[in-house]
Amino acid sequence: MSTVLTQGGNAPLTAARVTVEVTSPKALDVSGLLLTDAGKVRSDADFVFFNAPHGPGVSLRPAAAGAPDAITVDTPAVPADISKVVITASPADQSATFAGMEPTATLRDADTGEVLLTFTPPRLGLETALIVVEVYRRNGVWKVRAVGQGYADGLAGIATDFGVTVDDSPTPAPQPTPAPAYASDSASDSQSAPTVQIHSPADVAPPTPPLPPVPPVPPVPPVPPVDPRIALATVPSMPSTPPMPSTPTMPPAPPAAPPAPAPAERPKVTLDKGRVSLVKGSSVSLVKNGRPFLSSVRMALGWQSAARGRDIDLDASCLAFDARHQRLETAWFMKLTIFNGAVAHSGDNLVGGDGGDDEAITVHLEGLPAEVHALVFVVNSFSGQKFTELRNAYCRLVDVRTEEELVRFDLTQSEPRTGVVMCKLVRRPSGEWEMTALGEFVDGKTARAMIEPSAALL
Repeated sequence: MSTVLTQGGNAPLTAARVTVEVTSPKALDVSGLLLTDAGKVRSDADFVFFNAPHGPGVSLRPAAAGAPDAITVDTPAVPADISKVVITASPADQSATFAGMEPTATLRDADTGEVLLTFTPPRLGLETALIVVEVYRRNGVWKVRAVGQGYADGLAGIATDFGVTVDDSPTPAPQPTPAPAYASDSASDSQSAPTVQIHSPADVAPPTPPLPPVPPVPPVPPVPPVDPRIALATVPSMPSTPPMPSTPTMPPAPPAAPPAPAPAERPKVTLDKGRVSLVKGSSVSLVKNGRPFLSSVRMALGWQSAARGRDIDLDASCLAFDARHQRLETAWFMKLTIFNGAVAHSGDNLVGGDGGDDEAITVHLEGLPAEVHALVFVVNSFSGQKFTELRNAYCRLVDVRTEEELVRFDLTQSEPRTGVVMCKLVRRPSGEWEMTALGEFVDGKTARAMIEPSAALL
């Protein structure tokens, strides 16, 4: 009997070779990406799609004779440095979205054809690409996870996020030539493709018809010369300006009131006196003994289920922004490291904690690129559960070297929403970092959905 997975669920593979078929009411393009522990492809050769259907241990079977597109994963043949294979889908019609056409993934034993499990993501909207499932290796055991993560910028957006160099510019229209030219076989064989092209054959633009000739513009008749004496004589004389009446003398204005005294600035909170407990909206400057604290820190997040015995699947993520509040990178459960390891995610915890830290994100402050202006730490409910089903949620900043807790923020309130922007670290012009407790609830089940509300809080 096959298993039906829900979004966020996972199950061990019971076959060494599996095929993932993706079906939908409309035609789809299905692809596979081989990712390392860093959440990136090693090269463009790890992107398996309709123009490159074979990769190491992974192959694409195009739709034919009623069979849908499918990705086959031969787990013994997958290279040792590949930790997961992400399987994606996008509408073959690149102008279409997934609204009203949620796909279904069916995982089969590739050798026997037996159905092992199925997964249909929740209702979708304007997404134009989707991470359907991922086949991943954990402690030497291969598993499958139902993802259902939508993207609004198509297959190119997914591929780019995972490190593929994508050329998704429109294919240029062919130029008309006076006579047909025939390329030799050797010339066509020598062509190379350093950049991945993800266009379907239907995307090639038809030849542009020639424009009709523009009729000539008739010449403008010359203007006859004008006798300057006549021109001057025709200019009307200007009336003389009447004298303005004298203005009465006004009494002197009273002296201006002295300016109101500026409000006293709030005292700056630093780490000099030890551990700092924050409330919503308060901040602490990461300064010790008058110098910026630039060591490695760990943002640890924890929570508990309000209903005893019920699991809550939450995901912590770190969003990096520049000074213009544009997102640079995201560290999340499908992309554990960013900025060459300067930000590292501990990995996804599918079950709520028992009082300790559930997920942690380590930040090496000195290793961050100069363009990183802010880091925003968010938590979202991938499975759609509301934060009213949680208790004792918190975030705390820890010195990685000493394991000393530097700052703590306990979330004392909850709302029936699926995301919360917990806190932010902002780099000030002086070079010091400042942590601010936010605790703002939003509607967002994925890290991508948290980008816009996070930027608005910077």
